[in-house]
Amino acid sequence: MTDPVSGASVLERVFEVIRSRRGGDAETSNTARLFAKGRGKIAQKVGEEATEAIVAALVETPERLAAESADLLYHLMVLWAEVGITPDDVWAELRKREGAPSGRQAKADTETG
Repeated sequence: MTDPVSGASVLERVFEVIRSRRGGDAETSNTARLFAKGRGKIAQKVGEEATEAIVAALVETPERLAAESADLLYHLMVLWAEVGITPDDVWAELRKREGAPSGRQAKADTETG
């Protein structure tokens, strides 16, 4: 995905904005306000947004799920910034898993091997 509007590049740009808000004015920036409240509150927001995404998937429109998914990703990126990881760290972990056998397949391989 080298397209400048691809998903990964959008996430990376949004992440940089999030990171730039750390230590900012909590009166004018929702992101700075989240950072000021600390890791526990940020993690709580990730959980709330995940629940809202689940509800949207079950009983609302695809557009609502897309909106809730964006909220979830935003709060997850705030949490990443809070703990000191970057989208690249997540992409690296996904690359490790890409093409790896599924948990079921790995278990079957060890049982038959």
